[in-house]
Amino acid sequence: MERVEIVLALVVLATVVAVSARRLRLPAPSLLVAAGVAAGLLPFVPRVTVDPQVVSFVVLPPLLYAAGEDLSWRELRRVWRPVTVLAFGLVLASAAAVGAVAAAVTGLPAAMAFVLGAILASTDPVAVTALGRRLPLPARVHTLLQGESLFNDATSLVLFRVAVAGAAAGGAVSWTHAVGLFALLAGGGAAAGAAVAACVAVIRRRTEDPVLETVIALLTPYVAYVAAEAAHVSGVTAVVVASVILGGLAPSLTNPGIRLQLHAVYGTVVFLLESVVFAVIGLTLPGFVRDLATAPVHLLWQVLAVAATLLTVRFLWVAPLALFLADRPRRAAWRAAAVVSWAGARGVLPLAAALSLPLLTDAGHALPGRGLTITITAAVIVLTLTVQGFTLSPLVRRSGIAASGAALRAEEALADVRTAHAALARLEELDRVPPEAHAALQRALRHRIDEHREPTPEHDSADLSLRAARRELIAAELRELDRLHETGEISDATRRRVQRTLDLRDSALGEP
Repeated sequence: MERVEIVLALVVLATVVAVSARRLRLPAPSLLVAAGVAAGLLPFVPRVTVDPQVVSFVVLPPLLYAAGEDLSWRELRRVWRPVTVLAFGLVLASAAAVGAVAAAVTGLPAAMAFVLGAILASTDPVAVTALGRRLPLPARVHTLLQGESLFNDATSLVLFRVAVAGAAAGGAVSWTHAVGLFALLAGGGAAAGAAVAACVAVIRRRTEDPVLETVIALLTPYVAYVAAEAAHVSGVTAVVVASVILGGLAPSLTNPGIRLQLHAVYGTVVFLLESVVFAVIGLTLPGFVRDLATAPVHLLWQVLAVAATLLTVRFLWVAPLALFLADRPRRAAWRAAAVVSWAGARGVLPLAAALSLPLLTDAGHALPGRGLTITITAAVIVLTLTVQGFTLSPLVRRSGIAASGAALRAEEALADVRTAHAALARLEELDRVPPEAHAALQRALRHRIDEHREPTPEHDSADLSLRAARRELIAAELRELDRLHETGEISDATRRRVQRTLDLRDSALGEP
């Protein structure tokens, strides 16, 4: 019963803090972690322990799936080269640098220092997505951050497994074995995710029941994860690949009413899971620190040294790639590099990896430095989510690379005008619309073209012929919207906003 009470208290705390963050216009992950640390320091608050299996199986799949669904295929194709360099090269460089620094300043054995480097080498997709969701980042920078955080997990997972195997065995593992393991985990995970996505796409195309569609959408990340782990490949990679594929196919898989319902349900699930997991990250840190014999001041310097190493290595790798990030490279490249470097937060995945460290070596002895490795990991996560999280938005604004509100409004106006023209063209093709309804629809569409807004229809929307005609026109607008996105005239974010508006208009017409 005590565990149930703790879970309910966590949900209440996380919800209150997350709502407060929105009202205060602060990043919710940062405020949640800070509140968790503050609560964990109170003497009457019981210690919260986290099961890595619960984090990996219950929490991660839906959060990874939601992050992958938001990734734009078109934008990803534009930045695939820097994403590849960061997802592979930067992870290896970060692991090596952190391992060297940790061995020098923390007293960890070399093998465990490299384990720490492997754990912290990659950015976290859950943290990066949560922090970047409300930032006015240019589409290219946003996609690069999101793509890097989603696709660098396979690299860090292989490094982690190789490093743990070496630490447990008391020796090194061959790089030939590491390369083979990477091909198995990443390639097998991608194949499993693609197979699950293909099956789900076939099912969803033949399903029009909103409840069944919602259940399928909620189960998809878990099915991808379990199928991959059962085949001994990367479940994280499988979820990411399945989400990216299904996210790109989403407009053709569902109707507007179901899309609205899925958006509401998944939004609620993501909000609750993100809120609880970031609060738990903060709550666990005080307990880890109390378990160590190391003085808090000495531990602080160790954490700062590791965090500074991660940030320095990241900037050195990002700066040469900045030409791909800025629309005006010579003027804004270094600013874009600073933003991308500062946005490399750590979060849920590193904590789950650290908690999954074995207790014993292959020889049956206690794994040396396990407690210190977990504590430094948790402290670095808290540091990046608070210090970088609270200052990232001001940095984006002052850097001059933020997407301007005028540009976003211009894109939406373009989409509104073009889709209205497509609806007008479709209206002229319909021969079953009564003259009065035809005139009312034509006036409404021309008014949108002039004012970029939807006026109140002058005809009774209960009229079946008018409703059918309006639905035909909305379908034509959605097709034009997809064309504008595919040709690169509007961004993915604009497409999603305008699509939601059209879905709401379709839903307001009632049942088809």
